[in-house]
Amino acid sequence: MNGSNITPVAEWRSNLRVLWFGNFMVGIGFSSIGPFIALYIGTLGHFTNGQNAFWSGIAFAAPFIVKALVSPLWGRLADTHGRKLMLLRASLGMAVVIGSIGFVTNVYELIGLRLLQGAFSGFISNANALIATSVPREKSGQALGTLTTGNVSGTLIGPLVGGVIADFVGYRYTFAVTGIMMLAAFFLVLFFVKEHFVPVTKAQLQQRGNFFKTLDNRRIILGMFITTLIIQASNNSIEPILSLYVKQLMHGGGHVAIAAGVIEAINGVATIIAAPRFGALGDRIGTHWILTVGLLFSMLVFLPMAFVRNVWELGGLRLLIGISDAALIPSVQTIMAKYSSPDTMGQVFSWNQSFQATGNVIGPLIGSTVTNFAGYPGVFISTSILVLINFLLVRRNTGRLRKDQPLR
Repeated sequence: MNGSNITPVAEWRSNLRVLWFGNFMVGIGFSSIGPFIALYIGTLGHFTNGQNAFWSGIAFAAPFIVKALVSPLWGRLADTHGRKLMLLRASLGMAVVIGSIGFVTNVYELIGLRLLQGAFSGFISNANALIATSVPREKSGQALGTLTTGNVSGTLIGPLVGGVIADFVGYRYTFAVTGIMMLAAFFLVLFFVKEHFVPVTKAQLQQRGNFFKTLDNRRIILGMFITTLIIQASNNSIEPILSLYVKQLMHGGGHVAIAAGVIEAINGVATIIAAPRFGALGDRIGTHWILTVGLLFSMLVFLPMAFVRNVWELGGLRLLIGISDAALIPSVQTIMAKYSSPDTMGQVFSWNQSFQATGNVIGPLIGSTVTNFAGYPGVFISTSILVLINFLLVRRNTGRLRKDQPLR
C-alpha cells in the first residue's frame, strides 16, 4: 500500500470509532423496517399469501436494482472527490427517502420510494473503502471486521426497536425512526470523520481505460465480486418470507412483529463477537481460509431451518448463522483491500457493492418464487444449494492464495 494513503494511527483509529457508530446508526435504520415490511404491505391492500410474498420480494429488491446500476458511478466519484462526500450523500439522501415511506398509501408508492432509496445507497461500502485505504494492510482484516460489528450491532437492536414500535404505535412510525437514524449518521460523518484524500484525476482514469482490465490480481477480485453476489442472494432469499414463516410457526398468535424482530436480529449476537476475531485470525492464517470454512458452515446451518417446528429452533439456527456471517462479507472485503491498489479502492468497493446489490435483487426474487412452488421450507433448501455453489467457486478462485498461504 502506498505510504501516502496510510493516515497516522490515532487518526485512522478515530475514524474507525466514528464510522463504527455511523454504521451502527445505519444498521438500526435499515433493520428496524426489515422484519415487518411484508406485514406493512399487508396493510396497503388485500393480498393472498402468494401475492404478499411476491410484493415483498419486489419491495426488498427494488432499492438494489438502482444500486446495482449507479454504484460504479459513485465509485468513480469516490476516487475523484473522496469517500467522505459519498458518505454524506448516502446518509442524507436515505434519511429523506426512507422517512417518506411512512406516508405511502399503496404498494406502488412504496416500491417507487424503495427504487429511489437505491440511488442514495453506499454508506457501508464507502465507510469500508475509507478505512481500507487508511489502515495498514496487515491490520485491515481486524479493522474491517471491527467496522462490520457496528452495522451488525445496529442490525441486532434495530428489529427489536422496529418490532416494538410497529406493535404498539404502528408500522409507519418506524420509518420516521429510520430517517432520524440516517440523519444522525450524516452529522457524525460531517463533524467527526477526517479524510486526507488524494484524488485520482479524470486524466488518470481515462489513461487506465477499462477498469476490469487494469485490476491488480484480477481473478481474485472478480472472484470476490461473484462471491459477494451469491452471499447476498443466499442471505436475502429468506428475507421476504422470514416474518411470514415466523407467523406460521406461531400459528398466527402472539406478538408476531416482535418475534420476527428477535429472529431477524439474533444472529447479530454471534456476529458481533466473532467478526473481529475472525478478522484478526485471517490476518495471521489467511483470510481465504476463514471465508471457505464460513461458507461450508453456512450451508450446514441453512438446511435444517426448513424443518424447524417452532420459533425457538429457528432462533437457535439463526444464532449459528451469525457465526458464518462473521466469516463471509468481512473476509471478502479484507481480501479486496489486501489485493487492490489504494487509488482504485473506491471503484473496487463500489463495483463490489453493485454485485452485492445484484445479489440482493436476485435473492428475494428467488425466495418469493420458490415460496409459490415449494412453500417456506423450500426457500431454505434452495438457499443451501446456493451456498454450496458459492463454496465450490471460492475454492476455485482462491487456489493461488492457498498455495501462497497454506493452512498450518
